[in-house]
Parts: sequence; structure tokens; C-alpha cells
Amino acid sequence: MKVLVFDNYDEASAQAAQLVEAQVLENAQSVLGLATGSTPIGLYKNLIEGVKTRGVSYKNVSTINLDEYIGLPTDHSESYHTFMAENLFNHIDIAIDNTYVPNGMAVSPEEECVRYEEIIDRVGPIDLQILGIGTNGHIGFNEPGTDPESLTHVVELVASTRESNARFFPSIDDVPTHAVTTGIKSILKSKKIILIASGASKAEAVKQLLSKEISQDFPASYLWNHDDVTLIVDQDAYSLV
Repeated sequence: MKVLVFDNYDEASAQAAQLVEAQVLENAQSVLGLATGSTPIGLYKNLIEGVKTRGVSYKNVSTINLDEYIGLPTDHSESYHTFMAENLFNHIDIAIDNTYVPNGMAVSPEEECVRYEEIIDRVGPIDLQILGIGTNGHIGFNEPGTDPESLTHVVELVASTRESNARFFPSIDDVPTHAVTTGIKSILKSKKIILIASGASKAEAVKQLLSKEISQDFPASYLWNHDDVTLIVDQDAYSLV
């Protein structure tokens, strides 16, 4: 694992964008694995700027998102479909037919998991996967205790994750209890992985990750089983290492 430490979130986001743009410039038909939440917003702002001012094009790029809440329509304000549209897709020259996010309203979430894993294998392998890290070490919605051999699956969100995401909803009661998420084995199929961590709230998680102890209790630790991972971290998140 390569570790890059930056003074602040903005610098970390800019570096992540440079790596994504380098991938797309190297291969115009790249497949990018994308994440949601507050961590990648700075990255996406930089990618939008790259289209506007650096001549980067996503016309032939495909994207595969990590996860989606179960029970939220695609047009719900807090669905990850909406998040990706508002924070990236509506502002770059990507073909929406080449973007993939799980269907949180599928009649059978289990069948949706099978369908989505087939998309990962058919469209992929993912050339470059973007990840954030939860305070409990989750990647995607793979919570502590997730089987490292897991493919796309239904997960019940633990209390700490729902509490962390409650700031986006009217109340904790409005936060979905389940999600479809790509599994740990699914993530590790990616050719390259970038993990972004920012802020003091992620310092304990970064410290645990860099202990190199691989444990089912800390899903991000399985990234040590991949041979091309770059951790991009700011000083606040790196403060306990």
C-alpha cells in the first residue's frame, strides 16, 4: 500500500483527481469504480473542473458505483443515483447508459445483487476503484464481520453507519436500514484502488488500517491483500499514525 499524506482535504482531493485523470487519459475506455458520501465530493469537483479546463473527456468511460440504499427510488433526494447525478454525472460528458448504480427498488434485492455482480464482470474489471473508509473500517457498506469472499450482497446497516449518515436525512428514523453493496471480493477484483481518508474522525480508522493487521472486524484491512492500493490521507486523518 502506497501512502500519500497531504496538508488538507483540498490537496488530498486534488491528488486523487490527478490519479483518476491519468487513468482516463491513458485509457479513454476506462472503467471507474465510484463511491458516495462526503469524502469523494472534493475529488468529483476536481474532475468536473478537469472537463471544463483541462480537456479531460469521459465520453467513453464506464462507471460502477459501490452501493445503494434499499427502499429509495432513484429520484429520491438521498439516493446514490441522485448523489452521483448532482455531484458528477450532470456536469461531465459521460453517457448515462455507461453509468451503473444498484437498483434500491428492485422487487428482489437478492436478485439485484446477482445482476449487479454480473455487470461488474461484464463491464469490468474496474480499472480504478475509489473508496472511502468508515469510522468502523467499512468499505462500501461492508460492515465489520463481512465475509472477505463476499460478492455483491444485501447488508443491514449497523447503528454507527446509520448515525453517521443521519445528517443527510430529516432524522435517524428516515435513514434506510439496508443497502445493496458490492462485496469485499468484488472490490478486490479492481486493478487499482484509491482509498481516501480525511478529517480527525477518520484518524483511528487510518491508524488501525496502517497497523497491517488483517481482520474480519475491520473490513478495510483486506485491502492489504491487493497489490495496487494508494491511500490518500490528510494530516488530520494521519495524526495518530
